[in-house]
Amino acid sequence: MGQALPKPALRPFLREDTPVLAAIFAAAIEELTGDDYSESQQQAWASAADDEEQFGKRLAGQLTLIATLRNSPVGFASLKGADQIDMLYVHPSAAGQGVASMLCEALEKLAGGRGAKNLTVDASDNAAEFFLKRGYVAMQRNTVTVNGEWLANTTMQKTLASGTSPGVPT
Repeated sequence: MGQALPKPALRPFLREDTPVLAAIFAAAIEELTGDDYSESQQQAWASAADDEEQFGKRLAGQLTLIATLRNSPVGFASLKGADQIDMLYVHPSAAGQGVASMLCEALEKLAGGRGAKNLTVDASDNAAEFFLKRGYVAMQRNTVTVNGEWLANTTMQKTLASGTSPGVPT
């Protein structure tokens, strides 16, 4: 009989998580985005975590959740303000195991709890399909410059469920 995969757990960000989250960020970009971005684009994008102090400040300045498997971080996501997903990254070894879905669902609930009616994300080309499947709608295409490289992404938005009482028709 096969052994069940461990379930991911969520916990809040701690400053000492910064180095491992920087490594997850870089690995996810380097190993999961090659079909959509050139090597120079990937390097420019991943360089955002080169300065770990600044990267840690960015994470600490937002509501950042960490997904763990067997108590080891395998992914993270951050909510900027009440209504914007700033970062959502999963280590390639944990991709496809529901980690990103768990993180995204948690941010959606937290955003709703903060009074947000909609949640937006600037989704990379490789993440757009993930967000589409979760009910996000493409609003506009963007081009951003990161360390001299142009990268495209799509602003996507999801209308969050209103806080109706159970059993009350909507």
